Amino acid sequence: MRAPALYTAAGSLLLTTLAAAPAGGVPGTPGDALQLGGTAIAAARAEAKGITFGACPDAEDMPAALQCGTVSVPLDYAHPDGKQIRLTVSRVRATHKDPHNSKRLVPRQGALVFNPGGPGGSGLYFPLAGLLPEWKRIGAAYDLVGYEPRGVGRSAPLSCRDPQQFFKAPSQSPTHPSESYKKERIAEAKAYAADCAQRAGSVLKHYTSLNNARDLDVLRAALGEPRLTFMGASYGTYFGSLYATLFPSHVRRMVFDAPVNPDPEQIWYRNNLDQSAAFEARWADFREWVAKHDTVYGLGDTAEKVQRSYEKVRAGLAAEPAGGTVGPGQLQGAFLSAGYYDDFWPHRAQALSAYLKGDPKPLIQQAGPHPEAAAEAENTSAVYTAVECNDAAWPTDWKVWDRDNTRLARVAPFETWDNVWMNLPCAYWPAARQEPLDVRTGPGELPPALILAAERDAAAPYEGALEMHRRLSGSVLVTERDAGTHGIAGGPNSCVNGHLDAYLLEGELPARRAACAPHPEPSPSR
Repeated sequence: MRAPALYTAAGSLLLTTLAAAPAGGVPGTPGDALQLGGTAIAAARAEAKGITFGACPDAEDMPAALQCGTVSVPLDYAHPDGKQIRLTVSRVRATHKDPHNSKRLVPRQGALVFNPGGPGGSGLYFPLAGLLPEWKRIGAAYDLVGYEPRGVGRSAPLSCRDPQQFFKAPSQSPTHPSESYKKERIAEAKAYAADCAQRAGSVLKHYTSLNNARDLDVLRAALGEPRLTFMGASYGTYFGSLYATLFPSHVRRMVFDAPVNPDPEQIWYRNNLDQSAAFEARWADFREWVAKHDTVYGLGDTAEKVQRSYEKVRAGLAAEPAGGTVGPGQLQGAFLSAGYYDDFWPHRAQALSAYLKGDPKPLIQQAGPHPEAAAEAENTSAVYTAVECNDAAWPTDWKVWDRDNTRLARVAPFETWDNVWMNLPCAYWPAARQEPLDVRTGPGELPPALILAAERDAAAPYEGALEMHRRLSGSVLVTERDAGTHGIAGGPNSCVNGHLDAYLLEGELPARRAACAPHPEPSPSR
């Protein structure tokens, strides 16, 4: 399941925002050889053409240093001379300015390409991260490069539904849905899958993680980089690990921030079950924090009492939606974001408190739908669904979903069923499924990679970081203990940032594993 806002530490202030291995899902098939050859052809073309950077579209309010261009990639790598699609790319050039010594000129180390996750997230404004204090040293040495992956934004945008029909508000969000409610959602999932097929047609099958990895190699070549320096967050770690497996000799340095579990057996159905379970623990963390600050919020001095306050708000919204648009579904969406990022905690707690005191305005502001964002939200949802459904086999029997999630919801009710409805179109998906690539590199095949993970991350449970570490030989895992923010690079933890800077700037890594103390909890706000 994607983040409700694609918002990592790297971009938090901005979004307020020839291979040694075969190139396909089943090693050694003729199709793999075609796709491998197609990638090489496309990369050679891109290297020869390069990228012409100029003013970014719709970026009147952005710094002039942010420039944009496009790179062409094949829709189908088995037919590299067939239909091409253009990916929008952004860049801020290395400043060469040492933030600690104005007289020192910092040598350029190349381009650092970033993906924020999703699937469906845009990294177009990532290069502006160089304006943040935590990123100035990296921005001095690297051209910071972001892009919109295939299907996203202006990059051959994918759509499954009229954006004006995308937001449905107010909506329900039962933690233990009735049979009649399940039937409604099954019908919606079937209709959504059919709409995707109808609107996208034959191109639908080409939105995959493997193609995202292949596109990344073409982008590398277009940037003139003989070897790739890449940072992926969340889902970006998954197709980044595919890239590492497919093109290990093309890698210079790779950072995996908040890794998802790359085990082929986990892609994607089991990963979503694990995620729902992890959100329950993070929801408990939030409630315990609110209880600790009961004198500020008055929502209860225990996690259980805070839960009762939340349920009281939920019941009130079910009876009378706030502002006519905020029902239990919108409440759930807003508080899901608190499971991703603890800097949301004070605002969410204050909104609950205000509502129970008779003021619904903060909750409406935080949870209400924003029609002006409908097109972007619909596009993000379409890409997310297409990539995850295309990537792997999903259960096609509703009884399997019902059994697994009914059982899980008994112990993890907070997010389980909403996660089901997000992914259920994959049960009825019309396009052919791929077999996930076995992410794995042997000793010496891949330069050492840096893996960053928060121990209590709910969106990317910690087991995924351990599995990524096991599968990428020579990698190093840095853990932020007792913390759960989803994406920790360039955030408030100076220990984490020290490891990131040492790796990207000096190529230095700690021992095989290292730990950082947690960043401070947020301060309550009245």
